[in-house]
Amino acid sequence: MKPPFVFAVAAVAVLSAVNAFAQSPAPVDPSAFVDQFEATFGKFEGYRRSGAKGICAMGEFVGTADARSLSTASAFSGKPVPVIVRFSVGGANPKAPDNAKSQRNMALQFDLPGGEQWQMGNISAPVFGASSPQQFIALVASRQPDPATKAADPAKVKAFNEGNPDVLLLPKYLASQPVPASFGSINYWGVHGFGFVAANGTKQFGKWIFEPAAGVQGLSDEEAKAKGPSFLFDDLRQRVKEGKVAFNFNLELAQPGDKIDNATVPLPQGRKKVTLGMLKITSVSDDAGGPCLSITYNPMILPKGVEASADPMLAARAAPYAISLGRRLGEGAKQ
Repeated sequence: MKPPFVFAVAAVAVLSAVNAFAQSPAPVDPSAFVDQFEATFGKFEGYRRSGAKGICAMGEFVGTADARSLSTASAFSGKPVPVIVRFSVGGANPKAPDNAKSQRNMALQFDLPGGEQWQMGNISAPVFGASSPQQFIALVASRQPDPATKAADPAKVKAFNEGNPDVLLLPKYLASQPVPASFGSINYWGVHGFGFVAANGTKQFGKWIFEPAAGVQGLSDEEAKAKGPSFLFDDLRQRVKEGKVAFNFNLELAQPGDKIDNATVPLPQGRKKVTLGMLKITSVSDDAGGPCLSITYNPMILPKGVEASADPMLAARAAPYAISLGRRLGEGAKQ
């Protein structure tokens, strides 16, 4: 049984997130959101409804002088900042194959001075799968399996895709890439726009990307097949033990007229990139536990000096994450 304080923290998180969600200009019932995920992708008790197959790690981040010129955020002080990291395979299935051309995720919690936190969820594609909460829940609903056939209705999928071509950008990108050789050898994008506020009040918007310091590494189809469906966790442990997993935290700077409030639209190619710091992964959990277990990785938890854009998907994430956490804790949370 979980300690009472864990449930209390979860309850507060749920209530505050739902209240914020209800005040959103694009309200969608957060419980219905999670229900739809379960109906479409299956319910795996105790696991996250998205990114179910994951592992917890610890890291250390050190910011740069360039970052300090852009933002007053304490994460960029230049002093080492502890980070709780969760790597995962996309989807709701905790047994998803590691050797498929599917999404990888890197979620982060920076534990900053004075109890301040910065949470984020990063994915292995430069775009998200929907531009608004309404479009997202409709996308998931269009993929819900028919009880008789156990498969989505092709006509419904086709009709939705034709009316919402932007939702195909994410799966098309993933299909065009090789299977990642490691959690530590792939790019992770924030996909949302954020504003970085300097000491003089100047605000610079941009979209960030974590790029592996050792370079991107993919597998051929033959190599991926030989690796099998469960190699990523042990690979990560070995690479971290050898000190080979680190990422440059880079910010692509938006220019006037760039679209920064739509996660399906990346910034134009060639935008100036500033390195905000380096994240080094220092250890990996030996088992399915770790401090990640009850962290929601809500991208609206931001430090002073970093502000959210008007992207409606940002505000829409918090409440379903909190609802999912409450359900997972009640079921017996699993990593």
